[in-house]
Amino acid sequence: MKLTIGRQFRGPLIKRFNRFVMPVTESGCFLWVGFVNPDGYGQIQVNGAPRGAHRIAFELANGPIPNGMQIDHLCRVRCCVNPNHLEIVTAKTNTLRGRSIQSFNAVKTKCSKGHMLDGQNLYIRSNGSRTCKTCCRDAARRYRARRGIKP
Repeated sequence: MKLTIGRQFRGPLIKRFNRFVMPVTESGCFLWVGFVNPDGYGQIQVNGAPRGAHRIAFELANGPIPNGMQIDHLCRVRCCVNPNHLEIVTAKTNTLRGRSIQSFNAVKTKCSKGHMLDGQNLYIRSNGSRTCKTCCRDAARRYRARRGIKP
């Protein structure tokens, strides 16, 4: 893999970067064979500070990453540095594309009791979480009954 020179990077970094890249023809991934952190992301030292190898690959190919944006691996391989497998996205988009509790909950269409999570039956809390209004009303009724509070 040969990457073009980005504005903020000089030739020695590109040569050093390319020494730690191994193309995989079956998947099209360019695997980072240098240091990989415990989360599975490649890292390289740039000006004395550790940087994500995938972020450097993206910047070498496409230019700077805007503040507040993240790089998403479309191939789902964290140590891949192929710029064609990397996309610039918001933190929310990156989280929802992943395999986390938040991403699984975001695609749910029914609550745990089977009620639909849409329209008039959907309550969106201030933190962005979604709640079933039917279940909230049922819980409030049970609470009032236990406390002896009349509706």
